Amino acid sequence: MVNIWIEAEIWPKGSWDCNDDNTDVIVVFPDRSKWIASFFTYQNIETLRQKNIQTGECMNGSYFWYSDMILIDVISRERIEQLIDHLIKLDHLQSVFNRYHDVVAEEDDNYPVCFFNTEEPLR
Repeated sequence: MVNIWIEAEIWPKGSWDCNDDNTDVIVVFPDRSKWIASFFTYQNIETLRQKNIQTGECMNGSYFWYSDMILIDVISRERIEQLIDHLIKLDHLQSVFNRYHDVVAEEDDNYPVCFFNTEEPLR
């Protein structure tokens, strides 16, 4: 069991384009470990490149980088959950996501009751 927070889900209604957008995603495990990555659709990379050509950013659109970037076809909760499940099954999540500070007890109210397992580590 993991807890997945998707930044785009708190944006104003109608501002999230599942086919052309980017969003931060945080995954929390019952052992309190927290992992973060930034998801970009393939289309969003092209949109950003075109913007950068116009603005001159990133050497006029000649390159693009972003820390902890994951490229994905569609940014939806369903697709993000599928990818996270896939990465966990392959034991790749820790390679793809960046470790963030662990969840502290004062933050427990942000998670489902009994979500945190204090008896067993994740792995």
